Amino acid sequence: MAEKEEKKPPIGAEQVRMALQTLNRYREGKANLERRILEGERWYRMRHWESMRKGQPASVEPASGWLFNAIAAKHADAMDSFPAPNILPREEGDRAEAKMLSAILPAELEQCGFEGVYADVWDYKLKTGTGVYGVFWDPEALRGMGDIAIRKVDLLNLFWESGITDIQRSRNVFHVELQSNDVLLDRYPELEGKLGGNALTVSTYQYDDAADTTGKSAVVDWYYKRRTAGKTVLHYCKFVGDTVLFATENEPEYAERGWYDHGKYPFLFDPLFRMEGSPCGFGYIDVGKSAQEYIDRGNQAILQNLLANTRPRYFIRSDGAVNEEEYGDYTRDFVHVDGNLGQDSVLPISGKPLSSIYVDVIARKIDELKEVTGNRDVSTGGTVSGVTAAAAIAAMQEAGGKLSRDHIRASYRVFRSLCEMMIELIRQFYTLPRAFRILGQQGAEEFVRYSNVGLLPQSQGVDFGVDLGTRVPLFDIQISAQKQNPYSKMSQNEMAMSFYTAGFFDPRRAEEALACLDMMDFERKDTVTRKIAENARAYRAAAMEAAQAATPMPKEPEATSQARAKAAQAGEV
Repeated sequence: MAEKEEKKPPIGAEQVRMALQTLNRYREGKANLERRILEGERWYRMRHWESMRKGQPASVEPASGWLFNAIAAKHADAMDSFPAPNILPREEGDRAEAKMLSAILPAELEQCGFEGVYADVWDYKLKTGTGVYGVFWDPEALRGMGDIAIRKVDLLNLFWESGITDIQRSRNVFHVELQSNDVLLDRYPELEGKLGGNALTVSTYQYDDAADTTGKSAVVDWYYKRRTAGKTVLHYCKFVGDTVLFATENEPEYAERGWYDHGKYPFLFDPLFRMEGSPCGFGYIDVGKSAQEYIDRGNQAILQNLLANTRPRYFIRSDGAVNEEEYGDYTRDFVHVDGNLGQDSVLPISGKPLSSIYVDVIARKIDELKEVTGNRDVSTGGTVSGVTAAAAIAAMQEAGGKLSRDHIRASYRVFRSLCEMMIELIRQFYTLPRAFRILGQQGAEEFVRYSNVGLLPQSQGVDFGVDLGTRVPLFDIQISAQKQNPYSKMSQNEMAMSFYTAGFFDPRRAEEALACLDMMDFERKDTVTRKIAENARAYRAAAMEAAQAATPMPKEPEATSQARAKAAQAGEV
C-alpha cells in the first residue's frame, strides 16, 4: 500500500522564491529614493563636498552649517510639542473604558521608549522627507508575556509596491535586515548549512567605522494580505534564503485569522512634503541644498583668494643666481646669490583682491536658505531691527512658527493612527491582566490592573425576540501637546491672569463670563467653562441657604404659647 503523501504547507520554498522575485522588483522601483536618502545623509553630516566635487579634492572645502541649523531648529520645535493622547468614547457605555485607556496608553508609550523613537523619526523625517514608525507585537517581551514594541524603521530596509501613495494599498511589504549567522543558528537550528551566500543585499550608509557584512545573512519579514470570508486578513512570513522560519498560513491558529486582527501593515509613514505617486515625501535637505551649495562654493572662492593674497609668491628666473631655499626660509637673515643680482631675478606675484560684492552675494544666499526652510532669525530667538518690546518679539516668534506647527499637526494625524493600532493590539493580545502605574485624580499615583475584557465584542441583547448581535467598543483619539514651549506656557498663564482680572471667576458674573467664553477658542476651554459653571451653582446654593437662615421664624399665637407652658409645668410635677 502506497504511503499517503505528506501535505505540503501553503508557504514553502517555492512561494518564498516567488516572493524574492517580487522583492527584487520593489527594490528596483525605489532605487532613486535610496540614492536620494544616501546623498541626503552626506549633506546632513556636512560631507556634501563628496557629492559636489567633480575631480580631485580641493585644498579648501568649507562646509557651513546653515542647512543643518535649519533642520535642528525644526527638530527642536517638534520636541516642544511632544504628543499626548486622550481617548474619547463613542458610546456612553464605553466611558469608563475610555478613561482607563487614557491613562494606560501614556504608560504604554513610556514603556516603549516612545519619546526616543519620536525624536529619531523626526530626525529621519527632516533629512529624508519621510519618517516611518513600526508598531509590532513582541511576544518575547516581559519574560514571554509579550508587549507592544514601537520602533523607527529605516526606508533603506523597507520595500513596497511602486506607484502607490498609501502603504496599506501595497500587495506586499518587505522588511529586510542583516543579522549575524551565529545568532540565527542559535535561534533557528534548521538553518545549519543554509547560510553563507548573501545574494540579497540592502543599501547602507557611509559609516565612519568599517561595517563588515561578512558572516551575516538577510532576514526578510514578508507581510501580505489575503481576502478571507469577505474581509482582508494580514499574513506574515519570516524567511532566510528560501527557508521558511515562520508563516502564519502554516499555523492553524493564524491560518484563517491572520497575524494582526486589525488587518493593516504595521508601518506608519509620516511624510514631510508629500509627493504624488509615492507614500514618501521630500525633506528640507532637498529644499535647501542648492542654496547651501552656492554658499559653500562662494566661501571656497573667497578663502582660496584669501590664502592666495596673504601668502607671498614670487617669479624666479631659471637662470637667476638666487638660492631659492634660503629665500623661502623667513628665519634666515641672509640669502646667498651667485654673481650679480638683477632687478628681474625675483619678482613678487601681485594678487587680485575680490570685490565686497561677492560677500554680499553669499549673505543673500544665506538669507535665501533661511527663507526657503522657514528658519528666519525671529523663529530661532533672534530679533528684528527696531523691535524691542518683549510682547512684539513673542508675537513675531509665534507667527514665524506656523510652518513648524503645520508639520507638527500632520505628524499628530500619524500619531493618532499609531494610538489606534496600539488599542487594536491591546484588544487582541492583552488576554491576561497587567499592572500599570498611572496618574489618578489630582496627579496622585495609582496602581491598576488592566486586560482586554472591556474591549472584546459585547452582546447588545435581545429585542422582541431578535438577537441584536455584538458590538466592538470603538474610540476617538484626541491629540494634544504634552510638552509645550515656554512661549505657549507664558501666553496661557497671562490669559489666566487676564481672566482673573476681568472677573471671570467671580460667581456673581458667571453668566457674563460664560457668554464671553462661548465666543473664544483656546486649549482647555471646556475645563475653564465647567469650573466657572460649578462655581456659579455653588454660589447660588450657598446664597439660598443663607437667605433661608436669615428669614425669621413665624410667631406662635398667644393661646398656643400658654398651652405649651401649662404642658411643661405638668411634666415637671
